[in-house]
Amino acid sequence: MGRAKLVDVEVMLSWASSLSWKGLYPILSLSRTVYQKRISLTKKAMKQVESRLQRNPLLPKWDILIQPLLLVIYFSKIT
Repeated sequence: MGRAKLVDVEVMLSWASSLSWKGLYPILSLSRTVYQKRISLTKKAMKQVESRLQRNPLLPKWDILIQPLLLVIYFSKIT
């Protein structure tokens, strides 16, 4: 992997969009949303988020698939 000097947002987005994995390239968008600090979820809300996470058994610490909320709702209604 080459090196890139990440000096500004445009360079970062350009560099990140050039990365690929198994022939797939990421879809990137810049969010300038400023989020509130020190916001935490209740245990119940966190369980709902965690139910959408699927960890790769080979890389459980690094590879997490997050199922979209609408997909989870759709399949929970079917089953």
